[in-house]
Formats: sequence, C-alpha cells, structure tokens
Amino acid sequence: MSGSSGEQAPAYRSILSISDEAARVQALNEHLSTRSYVQGYSLSQADVDVFRQLSAPPADTRLFHVARWFRHMEAILGGACGRGEPCGRQASKGRRGQPQWSPPAGSPPCKLRLYNSLTRSKDVFIPQNGKKVTWYCCGPTVYDASHMGHARSYISFDILRRVLRDYFGFDVFYCMNITDIDDKIIKRARQNYLFEQYRGKQPRAAQLLEDVHAALKPFSVKLNETTDPDRKQMLERIQRAVELAAEPLERAVRGGLPAEEAARCAEVLLEEAKDLLSDWLDSTLGSEVTDNSIFSKLPKFWEEEFHRDMETLNVLPPDVLTRVSEYVPEIVNFVQKIVDNGYGYVSNGSVYFDTVKFASSERHSYGKLVPEAVGDQKALQEGEGDLSVSADRLSEKRSPNDFALWKASKPGEPSWPCPWGKGRPGWHIECSAMASALLGASMDIHGGGFDLRFPHHDNELAQSEAYFDNDCWVRYFLHTGHLTIAGCKMSKSLKNFITIKDALQKHSARQLRLAFLMHSWKDTLDYSSNTMESALQYEKFMNEFFLNVKDILRAPVDITGRFEKWEDEESELNKSFYDKKTAVHEALCDNVDTRTVLEEMRALVGQCNLYMAARKAARRRPNRALLGSIARYLTHMLKVFGAIEEESSLGFPVRGPGSSLNLESTVMPYLQVLSDFREGVRKIAREQKVPEVLQLSDALRDDVLPELGVRLEDHEGLPTVVKLGDRETLLKEREEKRRVEEEKRKKKEGAARKKQEQEAAKLAKMKISPSEMFLSETDKYSKFDENGLPTHDSEGKELSKGQAKKLKKLLEAQERLHKEYLQMVQNGSFK
Repeated sequence: MSGSSGEQAPAYRSILSISDEAARVQALNEHLSTRSYVQGYSLSQADVDVFRQLSAPPADTRLFHVARWFRHMEAILGGACGRGEPCGRQASKGRRGQPQWSPPAGSPPCKLRLYNSLTRSKDVFIPQNGKKVTWYCCGPTVYDASHMGHARSYISFDILRRVLRDYFGFDVFYCMNITDIDDKIIKRARQNYLFEQYRGKQPRAAQLLEDVHAALKPFSVKLNETTDPDRKQMLERIQRAVELAAEPLERAVRGGLPAEEAARCAEVLLEEAKDLLSDWLDSTLGSEVTDNSIFSKLPKFWEEEFHRDMETLNVLPPDVLTRVSEYVPEIVNFVQKIVDNGYGYVSNGSVYFDTVKFASSERHSYGKLVPEAVGDQKALQEGEGDLSVSADRLSEKRSPNDFALWKASKPGEPSWPCPWGKGRPGWHIECSAMASALLGASMDIHGGGFDLRFPHHDNELAQSEAYFDNDCWVRYFLHTGHLTIAGCKMSKSLKNFITIKDALQKHSARQLRLAFLMHSWKDTLDYSSNTMESALQYEKFMNEFFLNVKDILRAPVDITGRFEKWEDEESELNKSFYDKKTAVHEALCDNVDTRTVLEEMRALVGQCNLYMAARKAARRRPNRALLGSIARYLTHMLKVFGAIEEESSLGFPVRGPGSSLNLESTVMPYLQVLSDFREGVRKIAREQKVPEVLQLSDALRDDVLPELGVRLEDHEGLPTVVKLGDRETLLKEREEKRRVEEEKRKKKEGAARKKQEQEAAKLAKMKISPSEMFLSETDKYSKFDENGLPTHDSEGKELSKGQAKKLKKLLEAQERLHKEYLQMVQNGSFK
C-alpha cells in the first residue's frame, strides 16, 4: 500500500463519515484507485477500521479496487472481523497466514470379538492387563495315541494363539496341562501290565482257550446291557473277531496239529482277544497291582508321542506345561481351602464338592456354561471316571450332583498322602489347581474341546470360584467344535478314530492345517476325502501363484527397472488389494473367521492371475513391485496361521529331503542358467530345423526335471518359467497330464473312426439302387410296384395314402443319393 499512515488517515476518516454504505464503498473505490497495493507494507489502524466495516467484498464488478483491497487485507488479517470484534494480524509484514487444519473424521476401528461360551455370544475381547493375555488350555489325557480329535483342538487353538500374538499384537502367556493321573490311565496301565505278564507266561493252547471263554462271559453281559447303538456295534465286532480267531486254535487242539501251527493260532487269538482278556484280567487281578511306577510308565510314553505329533503339526509348544503328578501338593492345598471355605466335605476318605451349598450362595452360580445339563447323571458319572462310579462311591455324596475333589484310593490304584488318608486327585480339580498356581484368581482365556463344557469346565469354574471366593475365574471360555470322520462320531472308546500319525501318512501338516482354516474353529469339522481335497486344491492354487510371482521377481532388471509406471490395471489391482486387506481384518475381528479370510485371499489371487494373464497376452511383464507386495502379504498371513514356516520370505518353502536347507534359494540360480541355455538351444534348433534337438529339450522338460522336483513352463514369445516344487506332486501332475492327453488322443481317434464309419455307411447307402432299397424289407412289406415302391404291408393290407407318400419321399431321396454316387464313379473320384 503506497503512502504513509498519515496520508491514509484523513481520507479514511472522511470515508467512514459517509452514512450510506453504497456511497461509502464507492468513495473507498475512488480513493483506492489512486494508490498501488503491494505486500510487505505495514498496516495502519485506519486500514483496520475501514476493513471492519465490510463483511464481504462488493459484488459489483465495477468496484474491483475495493474487492482487491479486501482480499489483500483478509489475507493479512486472517479473515473478516465482525463489528466490535478484535481483529489481530495473522502474519507480519504482509505474509499469508497458515490456514487452519482439521484432522480427518476417520472410521471407528474394528474390534476383535470372540465367541465366549460363558455368554454364548461374540464378545469384544478386552484383556484384564493391557496387551497381556493369560490363557489356559486343557491338554490331553495321555493313555493312547493322539488322534485327529486332538489335532482339531490343538491346531485350532494354535491358530487362535498365533492370530492374537502375531496379528493383533497381544502378549500371550499360554499354559497347558498334561493329565497323567486319571481313571482311564490307571485302568489302561493295569490292563497293559497284566496282559504283558499273562503273555509272558506263554499259556498253553488249552489254557488260553479256557481263559478266553471265561473272559467272553462278562463281556457278553456288558454287550447285552449296552444300549448305545455305536458302542454295541463295536462290541459285537470284537466278540465276533475273538470267536473267529478261537475256532482255528480249537481245531488245532482237537486235531493234534503240530505245535508250531497251534502256536501260530494262539498268537492270532492273543492279538484279537487282547482287549477282552485285559478287561477280564483287570477285573480279577487288578487290585494286586500296587507299584506306582506302573501307572507312570504309560502316560510318560504317550506324552512323548503327543509332543512329537504336535511338533510335526507345527503347533507351538506352550509357554509352560503342567503335569498332574507334579502338582499333587498344590492340589491337596487347593482342596483343603475349598473345604475351609465351606464348599467341600470329607466322606469316607474322599472329598466332594457341595454343589447345593455353592449354588445357593448369592455370590456364586453353578453350571455357568451349560445350566441345562445340571443333573445329567450320565454326564456326571462319565466325568467322575469308570473307577469312581461304584455304588459305595455314589453313596458317599450328599447330592447326586456333587463331584469328587479328592478320591480315596482303592487297592490297585496309585496313591499320595494327604490329610484325609491316601488318595489321588479328582479329574476336575487338576486343572483348577494348576491353572490357578500359574495364572492366579482370574485368567483371560480358558480353552478346551466342546465336549468338556459340562461337567468338566463347569466344575472347574465352581471349585475355583469357591477357592478364590470370586465370580470371575475365567473371562472368556473358548471351545473348539467336534470332529467327525466322514460324517460319523469319532471316539476312542468306540475305536473309531484316526491317529495323527495315520493322517500324516496321507496328508502334510500344512494340508491338515489348511483344512481346519477353511472351517470355523467353533463348529463341527468333518474329516473326509472331500474336506482334504478342498485343502489340497487350495494349497496348489496358492502355490502356483507364489511360483509365478517368484519367477517374475527373478527376472533380471536394473535397479530403476524395479519401479515401473502404474497404469489403470495396476491401480485397480492395488485398490482390490487394499479392499481385500480390509475384508481380511474385519473377518479376523469377527471371531477369527479364517474361512472368510481364506476366501478373500483366494479372490485376491484370482484377480492377480487375471492381471498376469492379461499382461502375458499383451507380451508385457507384470508389475513386479505390486505383485511382490501382494505375495508377501499373503505369505505373512499364512505365516500368522502357521501354514508357512517363519524362514520363508515368500510362499511355501521348498526343502531338501531330510534337511532344513532352503532348496529353492540354493539351486534356483543353477536352474535358471539351465533354462536359459535350453531356450537358446531350442531357438537355434527351430531356426536350423533340427527336430531331434527340440525333442530332447521337451524330454528334459517333461521326463527328466520333474523327477528332480523341477517344472519348466514354455510360453510362446516369453521366457521359460522355472518352478521348484515337490517331486511327488510334479510326478502326479505329469501322470495326470499324460492321462488327459491319452484321453484326448483316444477321443480324437474315436471321433475319426466314427466319422469313417458314418462315411462308409453313407457310401453303402448311396450304392443301393432306389428300385431295390425296399425289396429286402419283407418283414414290413409284401407287394411292390414296378419302381420297387411298397404297396402292401407284411399282412397283405394295402398301405394308406400317408404311408405311401412317406415311402415315396424316401425313395426320391435315395434316387438323389444314388445319382450322386454314379456321378462320383463317372468322375473317377471314387473307386
């Protein structure tokens, strides 16, 4: 603004004295037209006073001097000020002020919700102590081989644990127990010991037969009393197998066959009758087994097998493992405090939990998980164990719903000293004492199989809250769904189970995990050929994508060539990428819905495949940076789920047999050199027309390299793709390819043969003279006219006009065909 403050003031005062606003603005415009405005001039109070009189620049375009001055003043002072309002300068010396900034509204964050069996709903997951999560998981009762039911629970919990730790960033402290004192273990250990003792005595054939028949009598009684159809069918199979195995031995004894033959038959019978004899021996001699070491040997063996199975399945080991046999003192103290708190009572050397008193307390509730099952005596007795439901034991209780905290040991059972006499822990108290010793009065998560809800977990809750006198021992109860085998119930007691080792003979640990990931962790999963085929196809689909991206990333480019211009296709794929990541996050927040996650990942790969196919058709390389980002994200998610080992940077790792060596990174440079050399040789062979070299190149691709786990893919106009995979898989692919090609060849040959037959039939028909075509059909017609056209049917009845007309049309058509044939003969086109 030119001029000084002194020069401006009189003119501004005269302008401000004009009462009419329009006239005032006009006068201001005339005054300003005589001056030049530049930034950097210091303002006077007169400038500010005049500016305060204006709320906005004038709309009249002729007053452009005022409009220009107003914008200049507004930029310096930071906006128009109302009458009477203070108006401070926002920038000194004419500089524009920094505009006000407002943060984006954003969107509310997605919260993790878990299905909580305590509420039977999906609850927002809130740990009690910041990001730390305390988690106790019911481990196995180790008396037999781990089966797919175990895999269902422990793989599912491993996935949940990894997601909470590696995706949501929680600090998970994971505890698991091993039940190595239990009615099942005691009975199985005694039976195994007694059976081995019996076998070691090598009973004579006649004695063995006598003992087997003696064992069949109580077995038959049990069979007749069994009402469960599945269990009854299983027992009938055992009985029939024993009877069939006994017949040859009986014949050998009666017929005086050689000792070797009798011994062979006896060995067969011993194997078939093992369960039956073991049960019989236990019922007669079980009370004589007193050595505690006999009861520890069995669980120790099966615990080792369990850990090996879990390691093979890539299940993370627990942060801490507890064994019941190591926590007996803590269990005794735990039981004593429950008694002291008034919720337990001693009866005949055993200690029982008083469910009636607990349920009547205002501070407590019994049967939180499955209140409708309270009073189910069958379930309660199964929870007590086979050795603990005799009439004398049941009579010790104040209420049928009460359960054992501590069991007085009978003869033939292991025992430990305690204030109530020698005894052993009840099943439910084991977990309460061990979990509380490590996690205190309240834990975040307790996990187990669906079938453990009642009575095991309901009793755990009751006795633990009786001990701590609280109502919050567990905040979130997670229960994995059942596992069925081809739609049928799986049960050890029914001998209808598949061991983990058996399952791993057919499928890899990754394939089993993918099958579980494709189903909700809380729902029933059916282990069947269809289930596993879906997992196999998913693995193959993802692996092909990873192999294709690896090939693209291996293509040599200079450092600037790694960053390519994005076009519409890349932008669209990138948008889909981020949409899918959002969908994955929402699915994981929704009760860790891995099924939806895998579907979203499959859809993302499908879009990538379409993008790569379009680039291939256009003879252009796909954008390596974008595909690399997507592949690394998918690898990360599969790592989170435990489906890819940690050391793999992209895709499924390929290792050497019996080695932890990353085979892919080791051999791929050499394979790439071989591929480039082969491509150069093929190019020369095509130019020089040397088919033998091309055949050798194809044989290298189709016959030699698949045996080494290498696949070459030739694409017209593009470099050969090199993929390293599993040898067995590649050989199966090769056989399938050959089978398909063989079917195509046979189909093509069949089509050619059919065409030849049709042409031969047509030619044969063309050769027939029209006058003779109906004469041979004497079974249909009896009289013909001079042209060979039928006039009467086989019974001598004259043909109707419609029939005659139809036959005449056929005759005319034959005349044309025959004429065509004669023409071909005349032209020499047919011989």
